[in-house]
Amino acid sequence: MVKNYTDSQLLMRVRKLNNFIKIPENYWILGVRSKEDRFNEFDDKFYLFKGEQFIMVMSGTTNPGANGLLNPEKYNERGVAVVVADKWYYNLWTRGLHNGKVIAYRQTAGVDLIRDRNKNKKSGDAGSVSEEFNRGINFHPSDYNLDSKTKKVNIGAWSVGCQVVNDIPKYKELMNLTRLQQVMSYCLINEF
Repeated sequence: MVKNYTDSQLLMRVRKLNNFIKIPENYWILGVRSKEDRFNEFDDKFYLFKGEQFIMVMSGTTNPGANGLLNPEKYNERGVAVVVADKWYYNLWTRGLHNGKVIAYRQTAGVDLIRDRNKNKKSGDAGSVSEEFNRGINFHPSDYNLDSKTKKVNIGAWSVGCQVVNDIPKYKELMNLTRLQQVMSYCLINEF
């Protein structure tokens, strides 16, 4: 799992990114990708901030699971999608439904992706980077039942590029807190 950080450490890190413009004034999500990158496991973290104020943290994944990493051509001939880290994605998502089944934040802006197709069980260690639109790189839970208390360990098909929370009660809390916010910015960093 990703190590623990103070709010100031995280804010200092995101301000140093090349495409940093400003800290959003409303809610925004920060993903931290684990150095360990355990195959098919939820080993990353998501932080919810409102401006510079830390609100909550939850576990999840910023990487595709086994289904995408071992069968990338099933999802895209160029490979499974891996979001490029150490970047801001301002106004990336709009509130809506994931797969028409669960409240989520859906991709409505461009995101930089690496298309991984080497089937070596590691995310994004090979492939070219491209900005892609309308690829369904969403922020959603690892269950369609928001009353579930089960915390999934294996990613499986829950992510083939999406940013996925496996702590359903915390996900539900995040979606409730941000219910009046239609557009969400995202920043993804590597563990440091």
